Amino acid sequence: MSNHDDNSTVSVWGVIPVYNNAATILSVAERILKQQIDGVLVIDDGSNDCNVAETLSGIAGITVLAHEHNMGKGKAIQTALKYLNERNVTYMITIDGDGQHYPEDIEHFLPVLAEDDHSIIIGVRDFSARHIPGSSNVGRKFSNFWIMVETGCKVADAQSGFRAYPVKYISQLHFISSYYNFEIEVLTKAAWAGITLKSVPVRVWYPENPEDRVSSFRPFLDNFRITLINIHLVGLRILPIPHKQLVRTADDAKSVKDFIRHPLLALRELLVENATPCGLAAAAGVGAFFSILPVPGFHTAAIIYAAVRLHLNKIMAVNIQHFFMPPLIPLLCIETGYFIRHGQWLTEISFDTVCKQLGSRIIEWWIGAAVLVIPLSLLTALAVYVAAVLIRRCKRA
Repeated sequence: MSNHDDNSTVSVWGVIPVYNNAATILSVAERILKQQIDGVLVIDDGSNDCNVAETLSGIAGITVLAHEHNMGKGKAIQTALKYLNERNVTYMITIDGDGQHYPEDIEHFLPVLAEDDHSIIIGVRDFSARHIPGSSNVGRKFSNFWIMVETGCKVADAQSGFRAYPVKYISQLHFISSYYNFEIEVLTKAAWAGITLKSVPVRVWYPENPEDRVSSFRPFLDNFRITLINIHLVGLRILPIPHKQLVRTADDAKSVKDFIRHPLLALRELLVENATPCGLAAAAGVGAFFSILPVPGFHTAAIIYAAVRLHLNKIMAVNIQHFFMPPLIPLLCIETGYFIRHGQWLTEISFDTVCKQLGSRIIEWWIGAAVLVIPLSLLTALAVYVAAVLIRRCKRA
């Protein structure tokens, strides 16, 4: 293999997480062996359709590890990481065992991973191929968007399982996901740690008849898990807690210097920052959320903080608060809180009800805000999304 420097040789293994892929696992493993790699590690994640070790027995260069029961794709990848880290392997290239990917495309990874030992290389699937499920395209866009929010990195295919992981670095991170949600968590936490996310093009194959494809992805349960991990990661991102840095970068210092030297250019970048319909909608939703909360005098600061942490369009997030300025929204919240407490609307506006009973009004403001903040934020985000889509269509026309 190629060298990063005079003293460091790149060691690369192929890794196949397997769960009930009896029809394809032998072909996939043998094709990976033909590539310029040092070995193949197969993680049998509790398969019950065949004995994976027996199926691959006698083939030199293939190692099989087995989970006693199905623990999830993420846990299988973590088992591979532990095994290969103990053997000082530089990179592992994961590839699904269902035949979706072409092992021959590993050749696209090798020149890129030879550049350094601390990047994740993602195989971006060619979705112009035949028989691509519509749900796969939608899911990819959804995951790409949330990776952008959580890390600020633009990723072309956050759901691709065809990846190269830097073993030493990823092994130092802590993960809570065990299933397909791991593939979102690992990208996010790796980017936080300073690991670069790179991409290479790969082919993809789907059978003409969707029923012929063997997949362990369960749409409702796994999408629910992915949603939960995104909520968890967004929460971690908002908190002012420093993340573990494995690779030092100078991007933040460079950004500050660029802003000082070229303020007009920096302003222009702010205007177009994450300016997709989804990005603008998320910025509007976050801006609305903090605008509705009863924190007078701190709305703008809270909005800017959240927008910076979540890599959202700061111009949109800050300006959307003008739609929620007093007195309408505070009054609506107080009325809602009053109704919840007393079962009727507050109809008397006087010195007594406003000043002497100020403590009660503040409590009702918080109650009403707690009830209204989520639906009003979602409605705001939806309105901005629809408007952004319509404006884009008008410009194209």
